[in-house]
Amino acid sequence: MFTIVTTVLVGAVFGIALAAPPGPMNAIIAEESVLRGWRAGFSAGLGAMFADFVFFVGALAGVVAIIDQYPVIRPALYLVGGVLMLYFAMGAFQEARSSSGFVDATDGDSNGFRKTFALSLTNPYQIGFWLTVGVGLLQSGTLDIFAHVPGASEALSGALVVQTGSAALLLGFFIGIAAWIVSYPAALVSVGRRIDAFAPAISVLSGVVLLGFGVVFLVMGVGGVA
Repeated sequence: MFTIVTTVLVGAVFGIALAAPPGPMNAIIAEESVLRGWRAGFSAGLGAMFADFVFFVGALAGVVAIIDQYPVIRPALYLVGGVLMLYFAMGAFQEARSSSGFVDATDGDSNGFRKTFALSLTNPYQIGFWLTVGVGLLQSGTLDIFAHVPGASEALSGALVVQTGSAALLLGFFIGIAAWIVSYPAALVSVGRRIDAFAPAISVLSGVVLLGFGVVFLVMGVGGVA
């Protein structure tokens, strides 16, 4: 029992560590949270998490591996993902101009779920994770957790090694992601309620992040096609 609980906790640490670094998904979650409230931010996070679950099922069925067999698919995904990011970036900049501050809304105006789900499905990095590390989670072996966390120090390599092929590890992994998409919007909303200029600033920052990643994706897509 102790081993199962420990494995779940390690999986949760891995899920949080992968979900937390800055990127397009967290940019959209942040924008939705400060403009429309916690529920909208959580919904945006849920879109990315649901895409991970789709990839998990695809990896389990061997479907995701098909993408690796056709080299043209990745550049195409970069191009589609890049265009989507640029489009969402323009929306973020427009939101920043029209926003007068934090709005604790609970209506159905948010489309954050669709944004993050669409971006996740066209994100070659996310697909690459499930083709490599994700598949490894399903197979018996070991995994160096911090070796696959973006921005993790080399000093942390080997500090947390866990047995893979366990349902407890996968459960913990998704629990970690769920914990992030609950707590991250909550923290942003808490700050947004106290600082009027927070919402427009986050919208601009989200737009910059999406714009930057969009340009990078387009360049990589064009380079892959050429």
